[in-house]
Amino acid sequence: MARSLRLALSLVLAAVLSVGVAVADPSPRAAYAAGCVGTSGVTVVVDFASLGGGVTRACALGDPASGLTALTGAGFTITGTKRWGLAFVCRINGLPTAATEPCLNTPSASAYWSYWHATPGGTWSYSSAGASSYNPAPGTVEGWAFGSGAAPSVAP
Repeated sequence: MARSLRLALSLVLAAVLSVGVAVADPSPRAAYAAGCVGTSGVTVVVDFASLGGGVTRACALGDPASGLTALTGAGFTITGTKRWGLAFVCRINGLPTAATEPCLNTPSASAYWSYWHATPGGTWSYSSAGASSYNPAPGTVEGWAFGSGAAPSVAP
């Protein structure tokens, strides 16, 4: 009985230690953990770097009907402009702030959310369609970057 108890405790300890190592793993691959696996959904990358933040990667599970659906399905909040609604994404997760951009009309050419598409491991392509009319395929990557039209600063 004591031998089986020791074995059980050893297995529990090994499991706890392996979970601790997995959670504490600071390697670069940990940054990509929130992306979709295979064709389980659309990976969304939002680059907040020019606004003082980092890059966030999340998964919109399933087959989102539009780029906006993918963006919100991945957990991001969006605000459009007063004049054009969500035809122009003015804020993602509250950025830029209302003090910087009032979101009344079309954002300026030097300070807007540019919209990009890619395949995992590929290169970014600037979207020729608006996010409300583009239908991303499961397994692809959608990118958003704030500034003057530069692609997200990380690979898809």
